Amino acid sequence: MAIDELPPLREVIRAHDLSARKSLGQNFLLDLNLTARIARSAGSLDDVTVVEVGPGPGGLTRALLACGARRVVAIERDQRCLGALAEIAAHYPGRLEIVEADALAVDDAALAGGPARIVANLPYNIGTALLVRWIETEPWPPWWRSLTLMFQKEVAQRIVASVGDPAYGRLAVLAGWRCRARILFDISPRAFTPPPSVTSSVVHLEPIETPLPCRGAALSRVTAAGFGQRRKMLRQSLKSLGVDTPALIEHAGLNPTARAEEIDVTGFVALARGLDAMTVPGSRISAS
Repeated sequence: MAIDELPPLREVIRAHDLSARKSLGQNFLLDLNLTARIARSAGSLDDVTVVEVGPGPGGLTRALLACGARRVVAIERDQRCLGALAEIAAHYPGRLEIVEADALAVDDAALAGGPARIVANLPYNIGTALLVRWIETEPWPPWWRSLTLMFQKEVAQRIVASVGDPAYGRLAVLAGWRCRARILFDISPRAFTPPPSVTSSVVHLEPIETPLPCRGAALSRVTAAGFGQRRKMLRQSLKSLGVDTPALIEHAGLNPTARAEEIDVTGFVALARGLDAMTVPGSRISAS
């Protein structure tokens, strides 16, 4: 499918001598039918700013612009891809801003300059870290209006899992705390160059305007402790937090013999709030 008058992506890759690098977590998606489907999945892009991480040769970038995005901020650390992206910028004058940077090190909110959607085929090696950073954004509601992201299918399942699901863990708690998340569709390895060894999935997340109040850093600590020893009871797994574990569990209203995989988002938020109360100078929780 032709979405614009630019050359097919395979020609672009040959012309710029591009090859996906494993060290950068790259797998280029060359099927423009799929890139257009991902772009449409983000919702109406008319008069919208989109932040894209890891555009590579620009397949998704082209789809976002063709679908009407007013402005796309493309964050790419691989210098080899900049020439291909510059050709797209010339084709869509004034609408594509190319930022050569490590996505983990930039202030993407400042680059967006206001409300934006984030749409990306995330590099596999930094995808989870970026998602957690976006979920823990302050202040809340966040500067981003939605996240439409591609992950390995296993990671996508961990994001949307609920209590009782085998994939339920720390990532599901963090995502469920502040977002409504769902898997939209899967993408076969054959759609990529080079083909990865796993199926990919596109996940869409929308922020909950008023999530349960707690600090993201505290929630990260209690989930890391709980799921770090997920087969152990809370009274044992939470000892690594270095506080009065029985008092913390009692304060949260939880069963000390429960395991992390049995605790829902509300329970983990209660633990996070209790942890903060116990570690802030002048505050103290005691078991009754």
